[in-house]
Amino acid sequence: MIGLQIIQTVIVKQILTENSKSELLDSSQLKKQQLQKEIEQLKFERRKLEKIKKVVNTSANGSYDKEMKSRAEKIKILDFQMDQIHMLPIGSEIKEKEIQGLVEVVPGDNWDQLQAFKTIIIKDGIVQEIR
Repeated sequence: MIGLQIIQTVIVKQILTENSKSELLDSSQLKKQQLQKEIEQLKFERRKLEKIKKVVNTSANGSYDKEMKSRAEKIKILDFQMDQIHMLPIGSEIKEKEIQGLVEVVPGDNWDQLQAFKTIIIKDGIVQEIR
């Protein structure tokens, strides 16, 4: 029989352990610190531009404000996510990402089963189960 390979979305979920919880929180904290540094850098650049121009350039200020606001929103999202992680009990499954995988389709396959989302369960970096 001749088969065909198709690309299918696969969901990767992580089982929350003390270790993975700590890693998620640390990663989020590092992202938050980076965004805060970027905001400070944008403020510095805006002040520098104002000193050079000696005139307040409203379009440039608006651009800096927009960039700083964007980063501040990302910080709020990270804070919310970290609060959620703190509340999750150990053993919870959390969606980590979606990836694309190849699936072999041959005549006689059950199409409904082939279309069902596949899920990979990971615990501390080790595949535990494929559903």
